[in-house]
Amino acid sequence: MKIPDNAIIPDAKLTRYLLVFHVRNDKSQFLARAGFTLENSERLDAALRQLIASNEAIYDRTDKYGTYYQVKGVLLGVYPVNLDIVSVWLCRKTDGQFQFITLVPNKELTS
Repeated sequence: MKIPDNAIIPDAKLTRYLLVFHVRNDKSQFLARAGFTLENSERLDAALRQLIASNEAIYDRTDKYGTYYQVKGVLLGVYPVNLDIVSVWLCRKTDGQFQFITLVPNKELTS
């Protein structure tokens, strides 16, 4: 199954979380290796959309909020650096809309 191309990617998830340095669980430095910054957050949005268009979603779990899926693949960077990631998406129970939750480095490929 594929995540629909109209999935919601909240701008705040990119500009207030993923692309901002955090002492714990920081992802901004990982994303910066491929050229993703606060100044070009729209490129991260586009790369995530390309990722879901090119890769299958795999069921992860279901809870009170809805059903979670993982999409593993290569996030095409701004620089000639690509990142192997696992992205998490939620099909919301309330309205059936898909929404981006987070991403992490794909540790299966780095082990």
